[in-house]
Amino acid sequence: MDGVPEPGMRTVTEAELSRVLGALPGVPRVLASGNYATPYRLLGLADAAIAEYRLHMLNAQPGIPDRPGVVYESAFVGPGMRGHPRLRYFPCRLSLVPFLLRQRLCPDVVLLHTSRPDNRAVSLGVEVNVLPAAVEAARARGGLVIAQVNAAMPVTYGDALLPLEAVDYLLEADEPLLTHAVAAPDAVSAAIGQRVAALVPPQATLQLGIGAIPDATLRALLDRRGLRVWSEMFSDGALALEKAGCLDPDTPVTASFCFGSAELYDWVDRNPRVRMLRTEKTNDPGTIASHANLMSINSALQVDLFAQANATRVGSRTHSGFGGQTDFIVGAMHAPGGHAIIALRSWHPKADVSTVVPMLAGPVTSFQHSYIVTEQGTARIWGHDAAEQAQQILDQAAHPAARDELRATGRELGLPL
Repeated sequence: MDGVPEPGMRTVTEAELSRVLGALPGVPRVLASGNYATPYRLLGLADAAIAEYRLHMLNAQPGIPDRPGVVYESAFVGPGMRGHPRLRYFPCRLSLVPFLLRQRLCPDVVLLHTSRPDNRAVSLGVEVNVLPAAVEAARARGGLVIAQVNAAMPVTYGDALLPLEAVDYLLEADEPLLTHAVAAPDAVSAAIGQRVAALVPPQATLQLGIGAIPDATLRALLDRRGLRVWSEMFSDGALALEKAGCLDPDTPVTASFCFGSAELYDWVDRNPRVRMLRTEKTNDPGTIASHANLMSINSALQVDLFAQANATRVGSRTHSGFGGQTDFIVGAMHAPGGHAIIALRSWHPKADVSTVVPMLAGPVTSFQHSYIVTEQGTARIWGHDAAEQAQQILDQAAHPAARDELRATGRELGLPL
């Protein structure tokens, strides 16, 4: 390519990188770091240089390129893509996304957001996730791997370390990382958190997502000791457990990505207590099942009287995706002493509707849980027959204002309520 630096010329200017990206043939697939590690500088250069392309990201945040000629792809839809008319959603468990990238959606370009180089390597920092698999898939097909190296990106270990030999071009671009503010839980979330915490046995291994209910659950566990974290992700709640002395000092906090406050990023930076692994490891149900007392704690948009959970769709719109919920629920149910908990409000405050419905109208994200917990109570699911499960959900999880209608509709569906 005339005037374009050859791969292997590690550090390039924005002008040089623009020429590289502008010379790409056809309609390339560009995969970029997602969640709170978005490489905004690289995305801006790619968008200016490439007329048409497919942008693949997981949990994309606001501020990504949006114009005709850019088609979005995702297996987990974030606020930056949610509801977009040019979105192609690929239903896929998070543990299987690396296989999807190798087999069907191989990237032509991978845009990473990394630490500055050290010892012939960069660190993927707060976002490992499916990126190692994406890099491998791109390189196997002769694609490009480009890193935005940023002094603000924490250095994390495990599978986060990427040798410089795996990167074609480096662009030095320092900018603050996105942060996620953690608010004090409201009364309903706090009540749910207390109920969930009561189900957590001593020396449990925790998997939690992010949000008001997981945060409230972690606050309710601050008097425990010997806890462990094996999770898809973690946020400031894990730091709070560490500061309170709740975590087993001999077991690293293990996850595939994290996001939260600046204090959290400072804590994970060069911290041997934190181990970031690729998704194929953290979300492998067999590996999850090897952890005793693995407590999988997730939320949902809806549950029904058949103990099925919808965490994916709102009406006809894809809200997020399967994510890792199914991976961890399956793994937890096979773990010695493990349990899978779905925790949610019984009433949706914005939509002003019950979150417990007679039967889900759309795709099921997960099923066969141990418990369904709301502020109303704890419905015991595992080991009960279908009629008993429905009765538990009606009596313990559903909002009182919804119970009469749920009972009537449930009877029409053949449930002896």
